[in-house]
Amino acid sequence: MPQNWFDSQREDEFVERLLGWFAANARDLPWRRNRTPYRVWISEVMLQQTQVATVEPYYECFLDRFPTVEALANASLQEVLKVWEGLGYYARARYLHAAAGQLVSANGGDLPARFDDLKALPGIGTYTAGAIASIAFGQKVPAVDGNARRVLCRVFGIQRDVTRSATKRELEQLAAALLPEEQPGAFNESLIELGATTCTPQAPSCGRCPVDEHCWACAEGKQEALPVRRSRRQIPHYEVAAAVTVRDDGAVLVAQRNTDAMLGGLWEFPGGKCEDGETLAECLAREMHEELGVEVEVREPVMVVPHAYTHFRITLHAFRCRLRSGEPRCLDCAAFRWVNPQDLDELPMSRVDRKVAHSLTDGDS
Repeated sequence: MPQNWFDSQREDEFVERLLGWFAANARDLPWRRNRTPYRVWISEVMLQQTQVATVEPYYECFLDRFPTVEALANASLQEVLKVWEGLGYYARARYLHAAAGQLVSANGGDLPARFDDLKALPGIGTYTAGAIASIAFGQKVPAVDGNARRVLCRVFGIQRDVTRSATKRELEQLAAALLPEEQPGAFNESLIELGATTCTPQAPSCGRCPVDEHCWACAEGKQEALPVRRSRRQIPHYEVAAAVTVRDDGAVLVAQRNTDAMLGGLWEFPGGKCEDGETLAECLAREMHEELGVEVEVREPVMVVPHAYTHFRITLHAFRCRLRSGEPRCLDCAAFRWVNPQDLDELPMSRVDRKVAHSLTDGDS
């Protein structure tokens, strides 16, 4: 940080301006109404790595189905995953369900107010614990997400790699030093809101920023040079094959992913990634043998679905298959079922598998 950029007077002015701007300009979002600890918790988990516009309809639907901690704890994981379907990062749903169970059994269904107690719950890390503690309980603890990091880097002229743990800790310390005794939650939200709406990654709206006079990057004309990030690695791509195995009565074979796997608990058309030198048909035959202990005849293609995850991309090739020998059994899955295609909507699935499922009932295959 440039020396003597902030003194105590400038800190007070910064906080006052930011809070005043937030009070007048905060977006009207559903989780900012009727704030209870439970509602704050659900919103903060849903907003992890997910845009506001995507979260809004899911948030309302989730609360309609699970209005209390007790309702969430008493539901099955399959019910929770079904309501979560399409929102992605499904571990969040599994952690919410597990944490709700813990809260009901050990804390009367109440979320704890202390940062350390919140962080001890499944799926709650440093940021989420800080957000819940400050917004729901008024605790004076920072909550620094990617938007807030960008603001702080620009304001204080932090020119070190923002993805490194040491830089993240430095930014949390800066945010903690700025936190006011009153309205710590509003201050945390104001930093995040400023980053989301004004201090954007590209072309920030500095002329509309309430704290532009306090910003080192704005003064130096280096807004778009900050924050500093190490160059990203090339995103890998995988070819994936999936089997739409149809029985004589029209039922299709689906498998449930192991809970501890990516997309754990969701149902899928079984298959997997191609190994080097394999054809798609060879891959599918191998995967069906390893996962379900059956031999299949790979027939005509059903559809091709490209999809991007956070750290890799896939192209899924779905094929219609016929069971040649063996009875399905779980060798590398949590469960399997033969399901009428019209009933597949009852099972939680990833976006990719849901597209394949819809093709079976929409006349696309």
